[in-house]
Amino acid sequence: MSFKHIPHTPHTPTSTSTRGRSRARTRLAALAAGLAAVAAFTVPATASASSDSAAGSGGLSADRLAAVGASVQRADVAGTAWYTDPATGTLVVTADSTVSATDLARIKHEAGADAGALRVERTSGKLSKLISGGDAIYASGWRCSLGFNVRSGTTYYMLTAGHCTDGAGTWWTSTAHTTTIGATVGSSFPGNDYGLVRYDNTSLAHAGTVGSQDITSAANATVGMSVTRRGSTTGIHSGTVQALNATVNYGNGDIVSGLIRTNVCAEPGDSGGPLYSGTKAIGLTSGGSGNCSSGGTTFFQPVTEALAAYGVSVY
Repeated sequence: MSFKHIPHTPHTPTSTSTRGRSRARTRLAALAAGLAAVAAFTVPATASASSDSAAGSGGLSADRLAAVGASVQRADVAGTAWYTDPATGTLVVTADSTVSATDLARIKHEAGADAGALRVERTSGKLSKLISGGDAIYASGWRCSLGFNVRSGTTYYMLTAGHCTDGAGTWWTSTAHTTTIGATVGSSFPGNDYGLVRYDNTSLAHAGTVGSQDITSAANATVGMSVTRRGSTTGIHSGTVQALNATVNYGNGDIVSGLIRTNVCAEPGDSGGPLYSGTKAIGLTSGGSGNCSSGGTTFFQPVTEALAAYGVSVY
C-alpha cells in the first residue's frame, strides 16, 4: 500500500481538484487497468520479528520518542513503517525487503544520540498499497473496495481509501462500467488515507451493513482489540490490533500517519474495505505487506477521523 497526504477536506464534501486528478493519473499511468494494475503493487511477504537494534536502557519519554519518529520521517526511507511502544519506551521501525543496511544506517544517523531507542524489525516482501475491498467498486482505471456506507441528513455516501479516490471522478459497480454509483466528492491522501463518494444513482441500495454484519456506530481502535476485515479479493479475515498511530512510508512522498497496525492479512483489491469489531466501524484498509496464505501486516485509516472530516455518520 502507498499513502499520500492531502489536507483534510472540509466537513461539507468538496469535489476532487483537477490537480489531484492529474497527479494521480500520472502516478497510475504505468499500471494496467483493473485487476492487473492492482496486482503490480504487492509482492507476497511474511512478517518476521528479527531485531537489529535494542532499546536504550529504560526507554525514552513520549516527547523524545516523538522527536525520534520525526527523525525517521526525515530520513525518508521507502518501505518503512514505525510506531511508538510506550511499554518499552522505544520506537519500533518495520523495514521491508527493499530497505538496505545503508538505509537503516541513515535512519540511525538521523536519530542521533537517541538511535538506541530504535527497535528495527524486518518484514519480507514489500510494503505497498492494496487497491480494492468490501464490495468491489471501479474507477476508470482501477478497482477498490467500498468501506462503509454513511450519510449526512438524507444524502448518502460511501467511504473508501484516499489512495483510491485520489484522481478518480466517477465510480461504477463493475469493470464493464455499466452501472454508475456516483462521483468522488472528497479525497485526502497522502498524510491521511480516506475518500468520499456520493451515491448519485438513486436506484442503488446502500445498506448500513458490512456483508451480513450490521454496523450501528463507530469507535476508535485499542491495542489488543479483536477486529475483522472484509475485502473483495480475499473475503473475511480476522485478527487483533497491534499498535496505534503508526506511520508508513511507501516512497515517492507517499507517507501516511495515524494508522492502525494489525496482524489481519490483506491482498491487492482489498484497499478501502472495512475494518470492524462487532457492530462498530473501526477503519479503512490502507496498505501493508504479506498475503492471506502466509499472513501479513496491514495498516488501516481510523474511520472516526474520516467521519469527522466529512461530517457524516454510519447507520
